[in-house]
Amino acid sequence: MDLDPSVLEKDPRSKSGVKETARLNLKQFTASEKGAGDQKSNADAAAPNRRTKSIYTPLELQFLEIKEQNLSVLLCVECGYKYRFFGEDAEIAARELNIFCHVDHNFMTASIPAHRLFVHVRRLVAKGYKVGVVKQTETAALKAAGDNKSAPFTRKLTAIYTKSTLIGEDVNPLLKLDDSVDVEDTTFEVPNNYLLCIYESHRKEKKKQEVTIGLVAVQPTAGDVMIDSFQDSKSRLELESRILRLQPVEILLPTDVSDQTEKLIGSITSTSLRDDDRIRVEKMESQHFEYSCAFELLSEFYRKGSSGTSGSQQLSRIMSLDKPLICCLGAVLKYLQEFHLEKILYGTSNFKQFSSAMEYMNMNGTMLKNLEIFQNQTNGSVKGSLFWVLDHTQTSFGRRLLKKWVSQPLMNTSEICARLDAISEIVFSESSVLAQMYTQLCKLPDLERGVCSIYHKKCSTQEFFLIVTALSRLKTNLQMLLPAIQSKVQSELLRKVLLEIPQLLKPVQRFVKIINENAAKTGDKTQLFADLTDFPMIHKRKEEIQEVLAQLQEHRQDIRLMLKIPSVDYITVSGQEFLIEIKNSKASSVPSDWVKINSTKAVGRFHTPFIVEKYRDLSRLREQLVLDCNTEWLNFLDQFGEHYLTVHKAVGHLATLDCIFSLAKVAKQGGYCRPTVLEDEKQIIIKDGRHPVIDVLMGEQDQYVPNSTELEGDKKRVMIITGPNMGGKSSYIRQVALISIMAQIGSYVPAEEAAVGIVDGIYTRCAHYVLSLITHHVGICFKLLVCLFFSRYLGKPP
Repeated sequence: MDLDPSVLEKDPRSKSGVKETARLNLKQFTASEKGAGDQKSNADAAAPNRRTKSIYTPLELQFLEIKEQNLSVLLCVECGYKYRFFGEDAEIAARELNIFCHVDHNFMTASIPAHRLFVHVRRLVAKGYKVGVVKQTETAALKAAGDNKSAPFTRKLTAIYTKSTLIGEDVNPLLKLDDSVDVEDTTFEVPNNYLLCIYESHRKEKKKQEVTIGLVAVQPTAGDVMIDSFQDSKSRLELESRILRLQPVEILLPTDVSDQTEKLIGSITSTSLRDDDRIRVEKMESQHFEYSCAFELLSEFYRKGSSGTSGSQQLSRIMSLDKPLICCLGAVLKYLQEFHLEKILYGTSNFKQFSSAMEYMNMNGTMLKNLEIFQNQTNGSVKGSLFWVLDHTQTSFGRRLLKKWVSQPLMNTSEICARLDAISEIVFSESSVLAQMYTQLCKLPDLERGVCSIYHKKCSTQEFFLIVTALSRLKTNLQMLLPAIQSKVQSELLRKVLLEIPQLLKPVQRFVKIINENAAKTGDKTQLFADLTDFPMIHKRKEEIQEVLAQLQEHRQDIRLMLKIPSVDYITVSGQEFLIEIKNSKASSVPSDWVKINSTKAVGRFHTPFIVEKYRDLSRLREQLVLDCNTEWLNFLDQFGEHYLTVHKAVGHLATLDCIFSLAKVAKQGGYCRPTVLEDEKQIIIKDGRHPVIDVLMGEQDQYVPNSTELEGDKKRVMIITGPNMGGKSSYIRQVALISIMAQIGSYVPAEEAAVGIVDGIYTRCAHYVLSLITHHVGICFKLLVCLFFSRYLGKPP
């Protein structure tokens, strides 16, 4: 194996660039000492190791070959009942997983049990590593029947995982937990797993450089794709606001990213308190962001992935986007292909514009931090934020949608009122229909991620059965409630959602009927399909197996005649089948060509030559059946994937219901009222309003003093808040902003009465660290700057 010793060294958690010219350095993975040995020529790389007096083993050479092609990936290699790490990967795994690392042959090595793979992969991914799983692709029986009997088992890289691509059978703890797994072993599920790709287009105009930024955010685990293209300043304020609203777990950048953007991302990632909270940054070669390269890649992708006019329509839709967006999409596609998750980009009609001045309130990054929308400024946790107050969702997919609602307050009065009408009906309705629907939501798994896992063909049989049966049961229950929904539910939003879900879930029930429940729960794909009419390959293989079994059963008569023992029969010991057990006292009657398999003090157990031959055939057919069933399983998942868009829409409706129920729970708290949202009037009138977060934190002590606010576009347009330190000036100002945001989300607000006009945006400027360095009087003057500006009132943001 002739390998170039040069290598580009890089910490796997750092911004790992593409190592196009790098080659694997064998010395950095071996356990031999450094120093004088570093002066050896390339020819010595394959020479016997001085310590072990041996050449690299076939397994080690397999590892080196895979590692050369995946230098930035930390590899777990399947070796029988365990997974092993080698070289520097082993040292990293030992450090991060707190496992033992030792020298074995030419490498440092560490290992983990196969049944704990998902625990350790998730731990490494949470630390920011890109982790690859290398599996054996050959079975013992098939290998024995093949031409490469003496060669090692073939292995290949079957899956790669990062923070944003953590989807697949190997890393799903919820369906593999047993009593031996501690709760701490499983990684906390963050509400979003966005991969954010950023591309900058620079243009000089009149000695002034303009920057257009293309942005694509993909969540493969939930099926979201968001796009945006915008102008930004040197300080990258617009980019910062989008990153803070999305809260991605991974950012994809070109290697030639500007210093300003790199500095911004560095400052955002450094604010994480723990390693597993830190945003992972991946750098990709800049050529993948070039327009010509992106255009070629996207054209080929949509031509192959869609047939006829559908592919050309999708491609034309993509080509109508701004150039920075096309460059971003090309890079994202290239990156996702490495993980086999590119299918998420097929549905271009589901691409959502990240920000729209016509649809959503403008919320920049500074405002999100100062008003503590998603996390508090004390320790960065969710508790103490507006999202914490509003989040009473029962499902993971509902929580993700609520986070979008909070980050994108509506500008359309009719949509806001539709949400408020739905909340009011839940709060005041005495119908049992809505209560039954709420009970159904409480029992649901994460359907959104489950459906996406099926769509990407990365789910286990257990996960598929759990998701499909949950959807089927939900469809049946809702179908029974349809007459009551049509007669008793008045809200247009609730009626639309509840009536559409059963129709959208109609295709699901066919898949439930095909699946064998017991086999699905145990993961036995050979017995998974109850009806083999649509699976001729499996049917044929099972007939061949039955034929061999029948021959073995007929052979018993020959054995009985040969031994002159009419009662002799096959037994199975320790998994070894078709054994003929003979007492040692009668061993002389055993023919010489019989093969002794095992024995005890009292008996010997044998195989006849016929059994040896047929048992070998049977083992080969059984393992071939497993491979055939895996192939049919993937085809079966493809069939379900054809209904992905409709099922995903139904899950979206369920998420909407969960959010409405969550906001209804907020509305039921004491002292909340339905706000009057005014479309054409410029005013904010709040009677006895309270800060929503402080109000909850104080609980039932009822010590919060309510405050009123009156702002009108034609009359009282500005309020100047003064007073002593710790007098509640900041709390009051934040209270007005948060009540306005809650009203445009479509939520009840903490006040006796509230009438709020549609607000374009909220802009804040707070610098509490400055206040501690200046006198009391200057602090009061500085507070004049800590104001809320509404662009509808002032004409433009400050």
